Amino acid sequence: MIYTVTVNPSIDYIMFTDEFNLKGLNRATATYKFVGGKGINVSRVLKTLDVDSTALGFAGGFPGEFISKTLEDSQIQTDFIQVDEDTRINVKLKSGQETEINAPGPKVTDEQFQALLTKIRNTTSDDTVIVAGSVPNSIPSDAYAQIAGITKDTGAKLVVDAEKDLVETVLPYQPLFIKPNKDELEVMFNTTVTSDEDVVKYGKEILKMGAQSVIISLGGDGAIYVDKKQSIKAVNPQGQVVNTVGSGDSTVAGMVAGLTSGLSIQDAFKQAVASGTATAFDEDLATRDAIEKIKSQVTISVLDGE
Repeated sequence: MIYTVTVNPSIDYIMFTDEFNLKGLNRATATYKFVGGKGINVSRVLKTLDVDSTALGFAGGFPGEFISKTLEDSQIQTDFIQVDEDTRINVKLKSGQETEINAPGPKVTDEQFQALLTKIRNTTSDDTVIVAGSVPNSIPSDAYAQIAGITKDTGAKLVVDAEKDLVETVLPYQPLFIKPNKDELEVMFNTTVTSDEDVVKYGKEILKMGAQSVIISLGGDGAIYVDKKQSIKAVNPQGQVVNTVGSGDSTVAGMVAGLTSGLSIQDAFKQAVASGTATAFDEDLATRDAIEKIKSQVTISVLDGE
């Protein structure tokens, strides 16, 4: 089984306006409510690719109920720990530019956090655990490292998509892959990345730190995959970017779905980039038809190795 872990899920309330006046009345032309959180996005795209997963994390109040019901209506299994305070609601304003206001997460007690860890302790070497997104202040700062330590013991494969400080804590536990974008790679190494060679160079540094492989997103320029045997670049087709929220999560889902389905590294990576691109071209997350159409247009080139 694949388990996605979202410790700080949300409802993303997306509002479209023709223009935005900071100190005046604004009227939305359209609004949407989506279940949010990086791990939840991964579960949703996995389902689109016909791969089952169970969404883990914390949920509370009416927003938590909305998230659980929405996922269950989509035939995605959930096993959330219930918390006392409401799950957060984030506002995404799209007025020609994207403006985001993310709410703080609910308080999670130590007992509730331990309950989540107990669920992860029940994983086996047949399982994959995907941890993604931010961590609320009420959760230990080494939460991801604790999860990584548990998966190391149980044999479950670990995938991590999070900010620098969280990612670096899990590298000694040899995650299957991590997925920084180019900006995050620059932050990790306090450098400026100007070429594919730079991306590969710092990707290999991440391997030295413990990761088995790494996918570095390059935005509209595709992505680069690096492991100990090879470095591969995937270039996606150009199109109108509608929504960047969830694009990276879709990339993770596409890769995990491909590996789970027995695809080669190159084919799984092509699917990963197609999934991320399809989400960027959509108001919500990628559809299956869009992923398949874009996948046929993704080009793969081997930068070094096999």
